[in-house]
Amino acid sequence: MDCLAPYIDALAPHFEAVAPYVDAAAPYVDLKQPSFYLALANIFFNPIFWNIAARAEYRTHILTKLACGSAFVGCAVLAVSIFSLGILRDYLYHEALAVQPTLAVLEQDAVKAVAAVCFVVGSTLVVSSMWALGFTGTYLGDYFGILMKERVTGFPFNVTEDPMYTGSTLSFLATALWYASPAGLLLTFVVHVVYRVALKFEGPFTAQIYANKDKKE
Repeated sequence: MDCLAPYIDALAPHFEAVAPYVDAAAPYVDLKQPSFYLALANIFFNPIFWNIAARAEYRTHILTKLACGSAFVGCAVLAVSIFSLGILRDYLYHEALAVQPTLAVLEQDAVKAVAAVCFVVGSTLVVSSMWALGFTGTYLGDYFGILMKERVTGFPFNVTEDPMYTGSTLSFLATALWYASPAGLLLTFVVHVVYRVALKFEGPFTAQIYANKDKKE
């Protein structure tokens, strides 16, 4: 549990600040639905899992060892895990929204148009960032010693520093708006906060990896 403590400590202030808004949203969110908590748990779990797994690999090479010494195979195994968890998260999110109340003010064509734009923009950011980074760049190959030759600065990284997380958040927002779901908006906010916290851990650690590489060279 000690490995979770930094993440929990980093998350706490964000949720304390928005507690009043959560209370205000309570009448529009059915908190008795188990599916809501399943989606919430998965949203929290995913980035914590891949950060802990990647750091364990960097420090002990545990995944590479399990892959018979192949860093690429170890990275591929982690990639499959992350991708599968992402599919499960999206499924649980849709299942949660399906049984949540809707809000009449969101059931308008203009809102659906905004949802469609958010989905297109979000998907574009995610897909283009994966294309720019490549397979190992996308799935934490840095932690396996599979380093990129240079920093990616072209699209979409010239639009936002974290296009994959921004794009994913926009996709969650798009779904919430499309289904006129206050619960979806609340879960989208959680996604946003969890990603911001994850970046506080991933950014400095990745920078350290490349700094160590430069020292060796």
